[in-house]
Amino acid sequence: MDKHKKGVIYIIASAFCFALMNLFIRLTGDVPTLQKCFFRNVFALMIAAASLVRAGVPFRPGKGNVKYMVIRSLTGGLGMMCNFYAVDHMDISDASMLNKLSPFFAVVFSALLLKEKANKYEWGAVIAAFTGMLFVVRPSFDIKVIPALAGVAGGLGAGIAYTFVRKLGTRGENSMIVVAFFSGFTTLLLLPNMLLNYKPMTPVQWMFLVLTGLAAAGGQIGITSAYACAPAKEISVYDFSIVIFAAVFGFMFLGQIPDFLSVVGYVIIIGTALLKWYYTVIKPAKAENT
Repeated sequence: MDKHKKGVIYIIASAFCFALMNLFIRLTGDVPTLQKCFFRNVFALMIAAASLVRAGVPFRPGKGNVKYMVIRSLTGGLGMMCNFYAVDHMDISDASMLNKLSPFFAVVFSALLLKEKANKYEWGAVIAAFTGMLFVVRPSFDIKVIPALAGVAGGLGAGIAYTFVRKLGTRGENSMIVVAFFSGFTTLLLLPNMLLNYKPMTPVQWMFLVLTGLAAAGGQIGITSAYACAPAKEISVYDFSIVIFAAVFGFMFLGQIPDFLSVVGYVIIIGTALLKWYYTVIKPAKAENT
């Protein structure tokens, strides 16, 4: 199987896992958001470390890669916290959609930070995607807009993080080392808050936190492996399958049904992603074969 097909499979599997993670976050209940983030990373770190040990891979980042891992971890960690807050306070399909603005942010930051040139279709897609975002966020001066803005911030953080995941992939870094570094870094980042503000949890809440960590580890491994296999512009469109998974889970387990404006936003954003994919991947490929 070629790398492109592997990347597609990895990214769809990742979307499924992250949709499950968002469901479990919500089902955990009134546990503080940062406490949820802490345990999500503790469990993900355990899984990543066990995978490295089982594969016999030493935790030894490649030369010159640590600085990129730190930036990936800081931006990804902040994005994760914002996403968890959004999931806790709005429909999980809306929160998932806003978080998946990350490929469009990745276009912007790949151009700014990695000097990867974007064409007119990609820049047009960024503008259209942010138009769709407005239908989901529905900006207002009401306090209810805060979770939506947190969701957008989560997508921004993830977009920068995935830009550096791609950078690390092109430098040949082992994807499991990237996952383990991120999980360990964010665990240490959240530890002081955990020690000062820990809230006792019920057995059911512990169960859902463990499931959150397992799903998060699966999603993180999948997305890291996907972007190591293929460029974001070729496979990121498949990441939007998370919205379908999240909508189904939200309806089945939480009784959530996206409203009309949110659906309009989904159609604009996902439609834009499909058009961007066609003009940047499919159309050039057809031209080469004629």
